Amino acid sequence: METLAERPVIGVRAIVDGRDSLRTAQSQPVLDLTRQVCRLLEEHVFYADGTPVRCVMSDPVGSSVDAVRTMEAFRRQNVGAVVHVARAWSYPMEILYDDAQIPQLIWGLSGSNAPGTVFMGAQAAAAAQVGVPLFKVYGMDIQDADDVSIPTDVAEKIVLFGQCALAVAQMRRKAYLCVGTTCMGIGAAGPEHDFYRRYLGMRVQSVDMSEVLRRLKEQVYDEAEYAKARRWARSFCLEGEDPNPPQMRRTQEEKERDWDVCVKMALILRDLMDGNPMLAEQGFAEAAQGFDALTASFQGQRHWTDWMPTNDFAESVLNAGFDWNGPRRPHPIATENDALQAAAMLFGALLTGGAQLFCDVRGYWSAAALRARYGDVPSQTPDGFFYLTNSGSMALDGCMGARENGAPAIKPFWNLTDEDVARCQSHVQWHAAKRAVFRGGGFSVSFRAEGGVPLTMVRLNMVHRLGPTLQIVEGCTVNLPDPVADGVTNRTDPTWPQVFFVPRSTDRPASGSVYRMMESWGSNHCVLCPGHVGAAFATLASILRVPVSLHNLPFEQLFRPDLWKQFGADDPIGADFRACTAYGPLYGAK
Repeated sequence: METLAERPVIGVRAIVDGRDSLRTAQSQPVLDLTRQVCRLLEEHVFYADGTPVRCVMSDPVGSSVDAVRTMEAFRRQNVGAVVHVARAWSYPMEILYDDAQIPQLIWGLSGSNAPGTVFMGAQAAAAAQVGVPLFKVYGMDIQDADDVSIPTDVAEKIVLFGQCALAVAQMRRKAYLCVGTTCMGIGAAGPEHDFYRRYLGMRVQSVDMSEVLRRLKEQVYDEAEYAKARRWARSFCLEGEDPNPPQMRRTQEEKERDWDVCVKMALILRDLMDGNPMLAEQGFAEAAQGFDALTASFQGQRHWTDWMPTNDFAESVLNAGFDWNGPRRPHPIATENDALQAAAMLFGALLTGGAQLFCDVRGYWSAAALRARYGDVPSQTPDGFFYLTNSGSMALDGCMGARENGAPAIKPFWNLTDEDVARCQSHVQWHAAKRAVFRGGGFSVSFRAEGGVPLTMVRLNMVHRLGPTLQIVEGCTVNLPDPVADGVTNRTDPTWPQVFFVPRSTDRPASGSVYRMMESWGSNHCVLCPGHVGAAFATLASILRVPVSLHNLPFEQLFRPDLWKQFGADDPIGADFRACTAYGPLYGAK
C-alpha cells in the first residue's frame, strides 16, 4: 500500500530575476509569498483519504541552472503538480518547467511596481510556443509591492487547480479493476485499456468473476471481519417487503444464505482493489496484495445474477463513505461493468471526498406529463425533472441522511458523524431482488433521496474518431408530493433507489431546458457527485485533454490552460475540442 513518502506532492517554485543587482532583494519577498501559497494549498486541498496535501518549496529560481536543479529536486520528491509564483521579471525560456505531463499553474503578482504579471504573460507565451499547457492566474486588482496576501479571486483559482492537479497525480500508476466482461451488450462494459493508459496514466487489471467465486469457496477473506460485517448487516440492513410473487419468493433460510454471500462479496471486492495483509496470515500471500485499484466495475448481469445473489449490497456499501468499521474512503465501483463511469466516479471521489452515486437515467418527466397523469406539477419542477435510479444498488449516502448545517447532504467521508451514519442506515431498506430478472436472488437497496441537495451530474462518453468527452450538469434534488413520487417510481421499480433531479437551465441551446439536457445526454448511465463542482470537473478534464461536450456552467467559471484561448477565446466549447485534439491525451499522443 502507498506510504506517505510515496504520495504525490505539489511543488511551488519561487521565481526571481537572476541578475545579481536584483536577485538578492527579490528573494525574500517572493519566498514569503510562496510560503503563503503553500499554506493556502495545505489548508484547502486534500488527498483521497482526507489528509491535507503536502507542498514542497523551491529555492529562488532565476536562471536555467536553477530551473534544472529544481526539476531534478521535484522529481526526487515525487512532485505531481507545479505552481509558479512570480513578483518580478525573469527569463521565460531559461527557467521554463519543460514537462507537459505535469500540470502547471503560474501566478504573477499584479502590481505596477512588482511586475509579476509581465513575466507571467511572457512565461505563458513561451509555454504555449513549446507545447506546455499552463494555467494562468491574473488577479483582478493591483497589489502593492509589499503586499504578501493572496486575493480571494486568486486563491480560489489556485485551490481549484491544486485539487484537480492532485487528483490527476493520484491516479497515475494506479489501477482500474474490471471484474467480469461485457454486460448485456453495453458498449462501455469492459476494460478500456487505451483510455485508462493514455489519458489517466492508469493500468487496467481484469479479473474474471470466477475469481470471486473461488474466494467464496476457498474462504479467501478475513473471517473475523466477515463476522463483524455480518453482525452489522443483521442489525442495520433492514429488509423491506419482498416484491416477488409468493411462488418465486425465497425462504428465510435461503435469504440468510444470500446475505452471507452478499457480505462476503463486499469484502472480496474491496480486497481485490486494496489488498489485505490479513489474507497473508491465512496463507493467501498473493491475494493479500490486491491490485492497488482506485476504482472498479462489476459485470453482474447476467452470467452472475442468473444463478448467484446480486452484487447490489457490495456496490452500495463500497461506494458509500462508511461501512461496519465506520466512516472510511469510498471505493468507487460501477454497475454493469461500465468502465467509463468507473472513471467518472473516481474523478468525483478525488475532487470531493464524498460518495458517488451511479445512476440509470430512467426518464424525463415534463410538466405536461405530470399534469396529465397526476393532476399536479410541483412548484420545484416547472420545467420537469430527471428520474434517476439504478437496478438495485447506489451508495448509501445517496439517501441524503447526513446533515450539513442542518440540511440534507452528502458529506466528505471524513466529516461524517455517528449521527450521519445512523441516519443513513435508518433511511434505507433492502428488498429481495426481483427473481424474474435476478434469478440468483440477493437484495436491492431502496431509498428516496431527500430534496434540496446540490449535485453535479456527469457522464464520460467514448466516441469513435473523437475519443472521450465529458458531460457536466449542475442541479439539485427535489422532493415530490408522495402521490406523484409513488406514481413515477411504481412505473419502474419502487424497490430501487429514487432520485428526482432538476438541472439548472441556461440561455444556450443544449442546456436551455431540462428536456434539452436529457435529450443531449450520452446514454442511460450517469454519476451524481455531491456539490456544485462542475468547474472542477471541467478543469480536471482540460488537464487530461478530455473535451466537455455539454455543460450548464457560466463561462466565467471555466478555468483551463491559458493557451486554450488561442483556439478561440469567444468559443470556449469549440476551443476546448480543438485544444484537446491538438495536444492529445496527457500521457500519449493520438
